[in-house]
Amino acid sequence: MLPRTKNFFRTTLLGGIIVILPTIILGFAFKWLFGVVGGGIKPLTNLVVDRIELPDQYEGLIATLIVLAVIILGCFAVGLFVKTRIGRWIYEAFESSLLSKAPGYKMIKETVNQFLGKKKSPFSSVALVQIFENDTKVTAFITDQHDNGTITVFVPTGPNPTSGFIYHLDQQYVHPVNVSVEDAMRSVISCGAGSDALIKALRLDA
Repeated sequence: MLPRTKNFFRTTLLGGIIVILPTIILGFAFKWLFGVVGGGIKPLTNLVVDRIELPDQYEGLIATLIVLAVIILGCFAVGLFVKTRIGRWIYEAFESSLLSKAPGYKMIKETVNQFLGKKKSPFSSVALVQIFENDTKVTAFITDQHDNGTITVFVPTGPNPTSGFIYHLDQQYVHPVNVSVEDAMRSVISCGAGSDALIKALRLDA
């Protein structure tokens, strides 16, 4: 197998794992939470099911709905508490001291943020970046933004955009352009042909 083909399959497989693994971890985490809450309120669910007097085939469904309702109400109560100043302070302290050290926590948090639209998905923004801090500009995709003003970008290689390099640059060297990801990808795959839209977008934003 040619090196380029091997690299393509390796990077593609790794990309799939990066997407699937956090989702699986999130699923197991929710299953664990469902089991803990279900066990904790089992006397309550049994009492409700006995009072309603439904057929046996519906008892499991009612118990499941009660557990889901308790989880949703619990999430709402926690979210309401975190909105307060003291709640936000307690959460940030708890996260930095304990949660951030838990295996898989960061992946689960970022996965949830992706699902809820609170975090931009990777490759959602196209930019021309000065990786050498001079006039040389390269096509890149913004993958993360940090509190200190640093921006992380992925610079793909042509014609295979699944491989590339990761750079952490100061904001002044990153120039987002109003060009779709699809158009930028086509330019990368064609080794720079069709980059006119990128250059024009940069001039318009200047």
